[in-house]
Amino acid sequence: MSATEAVMFWDGVYAARPAPDAPRPNIRLVETVTGLPPGDALDLGCGSGGDALWLARQGWRVRAVDISGVAAERLAGHARAHGLGGLVDAVRHDLRGSFREGRFDLVCAHYLHTPFDLDRASVLRTAAHALRPGGRLLVVDHGSTAPWSWDQDPEARFPAPEEVASDLALDPGTWRVERADAPRRTATGPDGRTAEVVDHVLLVRRTG
Repeated sequence: MSATEAVMFWDGVYAARPAPDAPRPNIRLVETVTGLPPGDALDLGCGSGGDALWLARQGWRVRAVDISGVAAERLAGHARAHGLGGLVDAVRHDLRGSFREGRFDLVCAHYLHTPFDLDRASVLRTAAHALRPGGRLLVVDHGSTAPWSWDQDPEARFPAPEEVASDLALDPGTWRVERADAPRRTATGPDGRTAEVVDHVLLVRRTG
């Protein structure tokens, strides 16, 4: 599938959803980052922008990317409206072609799934290498299918966090897995429906 088709698909996904007045952060981000000193963060696949806005309110400087220009523009508008424009840099960016330059104290990738070709392991490996010593890579994947998901494939496979970590092939002398588990939670979809879902959580810290 072409880059244009991927952009059109994800623009359509976000355009079809009502823009939230106050996007919420993902709970796995909040529980991971609360208490950490703020620094430079990169949000891969920023979506509705709840994570980037929450990080900025905690004092983080956030670069946020999404293949959907609709999502990136909405986030940029929210940031300006809430006086966070100086802390949030939101742009449309296709990770299949390149990775944003910079060094980061945190890189988060929440639900970075797509029906289009994406070498996810390569993207996340590059993210790990973009961390400063002491920085963290937080990867949160779907461990189940929510009723409102764009992907309702009954045969969908959900790799365990340990499998995701193995695919990254990071040197254990430089990166350490701090968390790899599959907690459950009650989630609320874009239309207000709730359902119990499973998250696959991987947290990797660069130690050197």
